[in-house]
Amino acid sequence: MSAEQNLAKLNVELPVIPKPKAIYKPCLIDGKYLYVSGHVPINPDGSRIQGKVGADMDADSARKVARHVGMCILASIKNQLGSLDKVKRVIKILGMVNAVPDFTLHPHVINGCSELFVEIWGEDNGVGVRSAVGMGSLPDGIPVEIEGLFELHD
Repeated sequence: MSAEQNLAKLNVELPVIPKPKAIYKPCLIDGKYLYVSGHVPINPDGSRIQGKVGADMDADSARKVARHVGMCILASIKNQLGSLDKVKRVIKILGMVNAVPDFTLHPHVINGCSELFVEIWGEDNGVGVRSAVGMGSLPDGIPVEIEGLFELHD
């Protein structure tokens, strides 16, 4: 099945992504690669989901937030390319988790996004290299920020 068919099978609506508040592009194409800037969890009203993992939310709640950030990334890709089918595969994901100092489940949290990408592009093309790291803070007190690099079809 294609990425668009897999998205339809999930029966979800992609979030509306507001224009950037700062000076950057959400997505940038360079040759056969699509670079996606750090995405944050956006509520339907445009506000950001906030919280520190290990204090305000547990790892499983943060994992759901990371999946939501993955949906925001999909929305930006679709806005940029017109279709998720133009993406050949995930190359790299960098997931940043705003967590208390003794939190150690960063990979568990970022799996929320990684699992979504597997659902969209499959086991072979939906899994790339990845880093999941902890941060002392993230913009506006958000719990998760994720960026990515994707290869485009020729």
